[in-house]
Amino acid sequence: MNTPVNHQRRNILGTIVSGIAAAQLGIAGSADAVEAATATAGMNRARTPAMTTAGNTFPVIRQIRAGLLDVGYVDAGPADGTPVVLFHGWPYDIHAFVDVAPILAAAGYRVIVPHLRGYGTTRFLSSDTPRNGQQASFTADAVAFLDALKIDRAIVAGFDWGARIATTLAALWPRRFVALVSVSGYLIGSQELNRKPLAPKVELQWWYQYYFATPRGELGYRENTHAFARLIWELASPRWRFDDATFARSARSLDNPDHVAISVSNYRWRLGLAPGESRYDNLERRLAAFPDVGVPTITMEGDANGAPHPDPANYAKKFTGRYEHRHLAGGIGHNLPQEAPGAFAQAILDVGRWV
Repeated sequence: MNTPVNHQRRNILGTIVSGIAAAQLGIAGSADAVEAATATAGMNRARTPAMTTAGNTFPVIRQIRAGLLDVGYVDAGPADGTPVVLFHGWPYDIHAFVDVAPILAAAGYRVIVPHLRGYGTTRFLSSDTPRNGQQASFTADAVAFLDALKIDRAIVAGFDWGARIATTLAALWPRRFVALVSVSGYLIGSQELNRKPLAPKVELQWWYQYYFATPRGELGYRENTHAFARLIWELASPRWRFDDATFARSARSLDNPDHVAISVSNYRWRLGLAPGESRYDNLERRLAAFPDVGVPTITMEGDANGAPHPDPANYAKKFTGRYEHRHLAGGIGHNLPQEAPGAFAQAILDVGRWV
């Protein structure tokens, strides 16, 4: 389903409200944030993404004990607003949404952005807990996190690992997670599916997955985490002109003591080279059935996404409710929320009206 949208009018509105919200939230560099959002949202069909500024930051990181974790998270906007939960990917962090949050907050949403396990200020409560990165572990973390916040109904959105988390939530608990925005669409997987080889050119895009399968790769990522992550940013978003300070702002989150173990576990589990935990067996069985997503959904893709991603035509049928796919031209890469914050925020505002 493709609904005509006056993107220019809505993006202008988004820019105005983002300036108001940034001031209210105390986000430093709010004028730069508005300028970047305007360039990427209003002009993304005609130009390459603008360089984002590292001047805007989240002023307060909260902590809450939830399940196995002490989760670090952002909670912005009115406390009584409809919750929108945003999930980041690898190797990024919550700052992928630093220019998205003010737009949503000004529109009346409560914006919640957690650091995933292995990122930022999120920590395991016990040293004995396996540093497991399997698919269902993140799903379970998200449910426990929202239980701890006493949130029983929310819109969910994300990209990369975060898109997978958001999609699993919307697919398995549609009465609780009532709408979805997913960059690169339907990313739910299984170990059985991942046993099947892909075309050689596609396998080449997954080079780091095979690197992490080796002891050399694990040591290499541990010794060169920031340099490795920056290379991934550059390959995944070849036309995104981010500066050193912007990368450094997010790279600090990768200094989490569990980051390397979680990252390596995630990719090894996908290939069947690392076992999962029995506590997640039921969740993995449900996900391995590739459930349909029946809640209102907008999927998105940038025309310059250099990371592995599926063709939208191959996953559209998995979304059985009201559905729209949005393709962003103009050099938008893998980290779509940070490269085109206005367009990403607008998708959430639009899908929220469908609920």
